[in-house]
Amino acid sequence: MTTARSQQIHPDITPYYHCVSRCVRRSFLCGEDSFTGQSYEHRRAWIEERILTLGSVYCIDVCAYAVMSNHYHIVVHIDKKKGKDLSDHEVIERWCSEHDSPSIIKKFKSHQIMTDTEKQVCSEIITIWRERLSSISWFMKELNHGIAVQANKEDQCTGRFWEGRFKSQALLDEKALLAAMAYVDLNPVRANTAKLPETSEHTSLKYRLDSLKLSQKQPIALLPFASDLNEKSSHSIPFSFVDYLELVDWIGRQIREDKQGHIEKTEPKILQRLTLSHKEYYCVCTALESKPRLWIGTSDNIVNAKTKLERQRMVALVIA
Repeated sequence: MTTARSQQIHPDITPYYHCVSRCVRRSFLCGEDSFTGQSYEHRRAWIEERILTLGSVYCIDVCAYAVMSNHYHIVVHIDKKKGKDLSDHEVIERWCSEHDSPSIIKKFKSHQIMTDTEKQVCSEIITIWRERLSSISWFMKELNHGIAVQANKEDQCTGRFWEGRFKSQALLDEKALLAAMAYVDLNPVRANTAKLPETSEHTSLKYRLDSLKLSQKQPIALLPFASDLNEKSSHSIPFSFVDYLELVDWIGRQIREDKQGHIEKTEPKILQRLTLSHKEYYCVCTALESKPRLWIGTSDNIVNAKTKLERQRMVALVIA
């Protein structure tokens, strides 16, 4: 007998959860079907984009994710305080960015509500939406439904695309959170579809590293890592990004008999592969949080940026 979702998710006990959804059909979610030769690789981008979009709509922070050939993993954080603190208009904006707006809500937004009955109806609707915006079940329902519709349309068929319900695990402490995130980011390496975690496409770790390279800051679509210099808060993952990278690298090197892949012992450590020392990467991460508009790079790249932007001076963190 399955356990009711309400008995599996308790934000008052822990806000962190690891969720998994799998395909029910032989047809692949992503990757290449060896039987037909057809590639579904483009669907990885569908899921990744949808995860990041819904993360900006819901009061559900995305900590980690990995999109595999027939399933995906996601680690999330429920921000109940954020949901409670949203104004009625903010709730409406968020919900209606993904759904049609009832006529009475349109009247509410344009300040045309006249009667107490109409006000009560609007209040009840907004209360329901506010609860849904902090619900993992609704987050996963929206995510899976949209992908199923796209995939069924592409496959020119109907019927169930996902296995029954998504599976969820409550992460009760920081050790559990860290272990779940590392497990998720290492999925492609363990499945032997990628050699290194930083080259594993459609994972949160690669998305974070790409964001650092492109914009010199942590991606706003994912819950950020806390700085060692700052106090822990409910709005950050309570670890430093450097420590997390090293843990993922160490775990990825351990050989498991039940998994095909691992990081080869001959590979240098991840911070060396990323061409940054532990100290340099630590400085980059902490500086990003204190000065989010800081320019970061080698001296040559800083000079090139100055030239392109026609600037004489630039507040920058130069990496040797």
